[in-house]
Amino acid sequence: MEATFWGVRGSVPAPGPEMNRYGGNTACVELRTASGALFMLDIGTGAIPFGRKLMADAFGKGTGEVNLFLSHAHWDHIQGFPFFAPVFVPGNRFVVHGPGRSSSMLEGILEGQMNPHFSPLYTMRNLGASIDLVPVDGAAKDPSFDCGEVRIKARLNPHGATQALAYRFEENGRSLVYASDAGYPAGGPSADVRALYHGADVLIHDCTYSPEDRAHRLARGFSSIADAAQAAVEGEVKKLVMFHYDQDYSDDVVDALAERTRRLLDELGGTSIELVPAREGLTLLV
Repeated sequence: MEATFWGVRGSVPAPGPEMNRYGGNTACVELRTASGALFMLDIGTGAIPFGRKLMADAFGKGTGEVNLFLSHAHWDHIQGFPFFAPVFVPGNRFVVHGPGRSSSMLEGILEGQMNPHFSPLYTMRNLGASIDLVPVDGAAKDPSFDCGEVRIKARLNPHGATQALAYRFEENGRSLVYASDAGYPAGGPSADVRALYHGADVLIHDCTYSPEDRAHRLARGFSSIADAAQAAVEGEVKKLVMFHYDQDYSDDVVDALAERTRRLLDELGGTSIELVPAREGLTLLV
C-alpha cells in the first residue's frame, strides 16, 4: 500500500507562508492498495487539490471509483466534499464509509453540510457521480469487513462530546492504522483500540497539541504528542506518523514538536519506532 498526504491540519484550514512546508489543508489521505484500489481517508480541504489531480485520469472520464472512509463528520473532515471535482462527473462511483448504524444517519450528516444556508449545491442529488453510503459500527462485536483485497477493522475513540472512528487496513501482510481526532481518557486507549493499533506497520495518529496545550483544552478531544508516542510504544508499531496539527502551529512549531516526539519515543522505550511528521505531498510506502 502507498499513502499520500493531501491535508494534515485540524479544525480549520491554515493558509499562509508560515505553514508552507507542512501545508495548511485539513485532513485528507490518499491510500493506494497493492491491488490497485483507491481509498480516501477523510475528505477535508486537502481533497480539493487531490480532486484536481484525479480529473486528469479515469475520474475525468467518468470511470473512476473510490472508497472514502470518514473518521467522523466534523467539518474539517468533510468540508472538501462539495468541492471535490470528481463528484460532479457522471459515471464516477463513490462508496462512503462512516460512523453510524444506518446509511440514512450518514446521509443526513453529509446532506446537512449542503443545506442552502451553507452551500449552493443544496443536496447530494445535484452531484453527477453515484454515491453509496455504508455505515460502520465501531462498537460492533466484530468490527471487520472486506473492501476488495483489503481487510478493514474499525473502532471508536472518544473525541470530546462525540466519537471518531479509527481504521486499520490490512493487505498482503502489511497494515496501516488511521487514528485522527482521538482524545483518550487518563488511562489511554481502550482495550479494543489497543488491539487495533497493535503491530501496525504504520500508525497515523492525531498529534494536535503539545502536552501543555492539551492540558488546557481537554474538552476538545484531541491527542498530544505524548499521547501519540505512548500509543505507538504500547502498540509496538513500526512507524508513527504525526498528523492533524493545530491550525495555529507554524512549521517551526511542528518541527519542534517532532523533535520532542522523537525524544518521548526514546524515553518510553520506542527507539526502534520510525517517526515521520506528515506534510502535504509526502508519500509513504507501507
